[in-house]
Amino acid sequence: MAINDHISNLLTRLRNAQTARFEQLEIPATSVLQHIVQILKEEGFIKGYRVVTEQNASRLRIALRTTPESGYAIKGIRRVSRPGRRVYVGKDDIPTVKNGFGVAIISTSKGVMTGEKAKKLSIGGELLCEVW
Repeated sequence: MAINDHISNLLTRLRNAQTARFEQLEIPATSVLQHIVQILKEEGFIKGYRVVTEQNASRLRIALRTTPESGYAIKGIRRVSRPGRRVYVGKDDIPTVKNGFGVAIISTSKGVMTGEKAKKLSIGGELLCEVW
């Protein structure tokens, strides 16, 4: 089955894997998804990931971060920009997610990065999603 929106697919599979109490999940790999997953790893929302290549198809294997006292590290995920409605933000309009406890992921001309990094570089872009 063809996937039209890979980012929404990633976010939905993360949400569903946490609901089903999985420790890891696999998704089809694209370069944008690799950058998003790298940001989630750097920010501490997931344990890690790796690219698995099998029969001309690359997949991302993502290990979810969980703790006994608080559960999963990802408490909420929201897709902002969609194929039907793109949302672009300027350097001054980059949102702060949950008073700094979350992260906004932005696709800029310099690549996919967090909202805080985009503010430091003073560039705007497409607001892909928010994770807290």
